[in-house]
Amino acid sequence: MQAYKLNATIDESGHLIIDEPLNVPPGKVEVIILQAIPSLESATETTTESQPEKPRRKSKVKAFEGLFENAPPTPPDFDPDQARWEALKEKHNL
Repeated sequence: MQAYKLNATIDESGHLIIDEPLNVPPGKVEVIILQAIPSLESATETTTESQPEKPRRKSKVKAFEGLFENAPPTPPDFDPDQARWEALKEKHNL
């Protein structure tokens, strides 16, 4: 399967209009449409001020879904390689 990224518009009648030529072989294609959602900054200003913004950490593993929400944030100077090395030293008594 080949992926192409291109700009297109949808006209008033609902037809997809591709703005640039495509060089693809004839046959069936799958079209995935990603639409930009307008920002709702004015509607969420009051809620954002009262609550500190907490980044959502998602997990592909269902068992871990709620675990990351309550975890403390990672410090900005965190070095994952150093943490791995410290864990290996502790595990193997180095």
